[in-house]
Amino acid sequence: MKAEYADAVRIDATPQFWSKAHICSFDPEGPAMNNEKRIVLSSDHAAIDLRLAVAEHIIAQGWDVVDIGPTTPESTHYPVHGQAAAERVASGDCRLGIILCGTGQGIMMAANKVKGIRCGVCSDTFSARMIRQHNDSNMLSIGARVVGEGLALDIVDAFLGAEFEGGRHATRVDMIES
Repeated sequence: MKAEYADAVRIDATPQFWSKAHICSFDPEGPAMNNEKRIVLSSDHAAIDLRLAVAEHIIAQGWDVVDIGPTTPESTHYPVHGQAAAERVASGDCRLGIILCGTGQGIMMAANKVKGIRCGVCSDTFSARMIRQHNDSNMLSIGARVVGEGLALDIVDAFLGAEFEGGRHATRVDMIES
């Protein structure tokens, strides 16, 4: 049974991964049995504000958000946050992931080191749609210093609204995974 918490929701063992800025659906018993609408969010210090705006936006669309931080503006290492989010997706705990850093590039590179992750950095809606439709991407990366909040939310909507087309693209995804 899921519970909604308007206060701090502890979603990880370390305090730096507490989220206080928004309501977050969370199952204290462990991973959701059905992760179809469960998505992990993470960023480095440069993208906290944009990550929180994305979280509010997708919560309003009915997504179960697992925000693994950080919550403070002190400098952090984006590879740690990219890998942590990617592991949530690769394990099946979350269906999709959205990660953010200054450019979106470094955190995306870290996420793609995790087996089973296909993450693309996008600064336009066409690319966000295509990485889902043609590459079966399970993670999206956005550069908080590259795009503004309005465009970022449109990119998120394009990513979440697209589905993998399969067919000839499935063969290519298989080649990426091998």
